[in-house]
Amino acid sequence: MDLGIAGRWALVCGASKGLGLGCAQALAQEGVNVVMAARGAEALVRAADTLRADTGVQVLPVAADVTTPEGREALFTVAGGPGRSFDIVVTNAGGPPPGDFRQWDREEWIRAVDANMLTPIELIKATVDGMAERGFGRIVNITSSAVKAPIDILGLSNGARSGLTGFVAGVARSGIAARGVTINNLLPGKFDTDRLRATQSGAAQKLGKSLEEVRAAQMAQIPARRFGSPQEFGAICAFLCSVQAGYINGQNILPDGGAFPGTF
Repeated sequence: MDLGIAGRWALVCGASKGLGLGCAQALAQEGVNVVMAARGAEALVRAADTLRADTGVQVLPVAADVTTPEGREALFTVAGGPGRSFDIVVTNAGGPPPGDFRQWDREEWIRAVDANMLTPIELIKATVDGMAERGFGRIVNITSSAVKAPIDILGLSNGARSGLTGFVAGVARSGIAARGVTINNLLPGKFDTDRLRATQSGAAQKLGKSLEEVRAAQMAQIPARRFGSPQEFGAICAFLCSVQAGYINGQNILPDGGAFPGTF
């Protein structure tokens, strides 16, 4: 299937590895030019060089902290980039650390909200009106399955990402929807990434078990009996960014191998 987005420009955050990299790869394979953002310059440049060589599209790495105004401005001013005229924006930030809510102070909550709620909102605010003026736009926020089924040790993530979900539910249904712009959330379940291993390590420590035991137990709870791959996650993201997905808007898509036990 031709997704109809070749030649467009995408901004993908957290793109040096994991789910962000999976999204950047899938979009580039569809002929989309990509500005890749991440904080770690070495891994980012290496990923960008590989992606450029594999696909032949324009790939611009920007090592920046997108949770800061300066970092976001770097994305919009990178040489050769589209400025603020992105057609596709994939927001993504590393999740807050796991732990016991009794141990988190106000500053830790503010950091979580800033990274996982306010930063995506700022990126949406900076790009959505231009998308509407041009008649096409796709915004995909990578959040977490914890929005739908909260995880006790991820309280910071549960709270901040749920706030973003509520915001998106409103703005996606505003006047931009009639002007060719969609905003959706991708709520990944257990995908085999560094983030997953970090949360599993936290669970192992809390339960007094080995990491291998925790991974095996979690895998057994997934009907697919495996963890997802960043590549298949990226393929879902690319479809949501396609012309064919123009009637999917304001939705929370849950790729989790069937782990969520509810009907809705």
